[in-house]
Amino acid sequence: MTNIIIVGYKGRMGQTLLNAVASSSDLQLAGKVDQGDDIQPAIARADVVVDFSFHEVTADVAELCAQHEKALVIGTTGHTDVERAHITKASSRIPVVWASNYSTGVNALFWLTRRAAEILGESFDLEIIEMHHRLKKDAPSGTAVTLAEILADVRKQQPKNVLRHGREGIVGERTPAEIGMHSLRGGDVVGDHTVIFAAAGERIELTHKASSRETFANGALRAARWIVGQKPGIYSMQDVLGLK
Repeated sequence: MTNIIIVGYKGRMGQTLLNAVASSSDLQLAGKVDQGDDIQPAIARADVVVDFSFHEVTADVAELCAQHEKALVIGTTGHTDVERAHITKASSRIPVVWASNYSTGVNALFWLTRRAAEILGESFDLEIIEMHHRLKKDAPSGTAVTLAEILADVRKQQPKNVLRHGREGIVGERTPAEIGMHSLRGGDVVGDHTVIFAAAGERIELTHKASSRETFANGALRAARWIVGQKPGIYSMQDVLGLK
C-alpha cells in the first residue's frame, strides 16, 4: 500500500486525484491539503507527496519532503528559475518525478516528436499549437514548453533563442531556425497539443487531445507508485514509462 498526500486537492486535478485514489486498491490517502492547510501533521504518514497546486508552492513542498525524506511527484508548471533551483536542490536528497504532463499518450507524443525531428532533419519548419480551457493561468502550457525543448535539443539550439510566440504585423519571412509557439484559450478544453513539421510539398502533424483529466491523474498516480524507493534525483514520465 502506497500512502499519498495530495497538495492542491480543491482544484480540478486535485479532485480527480482524490477520486482516483479512492477507487484504487493499492493506494491510500495519507492527507489532503490546500491553501491555508498545514501539511506537517500528515507528512509522517506519507510515502509520497503529489503536488498539483501552484508553482509558488512547489519549492516549499519540495523542501519539506526533503526534510522528511519523502518522495515527490510535481504536477505544477510555470516555475521561475529561482523556484526550479530550489526544487533541484531538494532532489539531491529525495527522488522527484517532475513532468509537464502525466498522460501516457502525451509522453508517447514527446517520444514521437523527438524521433520525427531526428528523422526529418532541419529542412522542416517547426510549429507548436496548444489549446486549453479559458481558466488556465499560464501560457504556453508546460507540455508545449517541453515539446519546444525536445525540438530545440534535437537541433542543438537554446529554446530562448529560437522560440517565436505568435506573429502579428509585418514580421518578415520565417527564419529556418525558429520554432513557432501558439497558445489558444477557450471553453473547457482539457488539453490539445499539435506539433507541425512543414516542408515544401509536405507536412506532418502529430496531435494529442485529452478529453478527461483522469488520464493525467492516472499517470501521476502511476508515477507516485514508481518513485517510492528510487534513488534521489529528478525523473520524468519517460523514466516511469520506460521510454528512456
